[in-house]
Amino acid sequence: MSKYPAVAALLACASIQSAHCADLTALEGRWLQAAAPVLSYSQKLALPIDIVVQPQPRANDVPLAMGFDNGRCKLVLTLRGNPQAETILDGVPDAQRGELIEAMTAHEVAHCWRHVRGAWKALPAGFVEVGEERAASGELLAASKAMRESRREEAYADLAALAWTRQRNPDAYGRVHAWFESVRKAQPVARSGHDTRLWVELARDASRLGNTGAPFDDAAPLWREGLLQAE
Repeated sequence: MSKYPAVAALLACASIQSAHCADLTALEGRWLQAAAPVLSYSQKLALPIDIVVQPQPRANDVPLAMGFDNGRCKLVLTLRGNPQAETILDGVPDAQRGELIEAMTAHEVAHCWRHVRGAWKALPAGFVEVGEERAASGELLAASKAMRESRREEAYADLAALAWTRQRNPDAYGRVHAWFESVRKAQPVARSGHDTRLWVELARDASRLGNTGAPFDDAAPLWREGLLQAE
C-alpha cells in the first residue's frame, strides 16, 4: 500500500511531477488531479487528511472512500484492478469526468469535516428523535439505527458535494446533479444507508443551496429540510 501522509505531497502527485509518485498509475494521477482543488481547500480548513492508494481492491471496494483512524481522516483510492473505477463513470465523456471526481472528493471530505467537528452521526441543533421503533430483536434495532444514521451522513455529504459544485463549477451543476440523481436512484433498498434521493431532489435548483463560499456550511439548510421530511 502506498501511503501519502501529507496532503501537500498528494497535490504534487496530482500533477505527476513528484519523484515520490513514480508508482502511481495514469488513472490514479487523473483522479488526483481532479481531486486537487478539494484537497487544497481541505488544507485551508486544516483537516487532518492522509491519502492512501491501495494496490489492489478488496471485495466491494469503491474507487474513493473516507475512513477514520486515531483522529485522522483517510482518503482511500482503490482504482487498480477495480472495475468500479470505470463503471462508476460509464457514459460520461472524458472531458466531464473531472468535475464528477471533484464532486466525489468533496463528498468524502465533507465526511471528514463532520468527524473533525465532532458532529458525526449527530443531528443538528434543535432536532431530536421521537417515537418508538420496534423490531424482532435488538440486533435489528441496532442495524436500523445504523442505517438511518448512515443515510443522514450520506445525504449531508451529497449536498456538500453539490454546494461545492455550485460554488466552484457552476456551469457543471446540472450535469453533476443529474449524475448524483442517477447513482442514488440505483440504490437497491429504499431508505438504505445511501438512499439520499429526497435530499438530491431538494437540491435540483442550485439556488436553494447556500452560497456563502463555505460549501460544507451551505449544505446545512437543505439537509435540515430533508431531515424534517425523511424522519
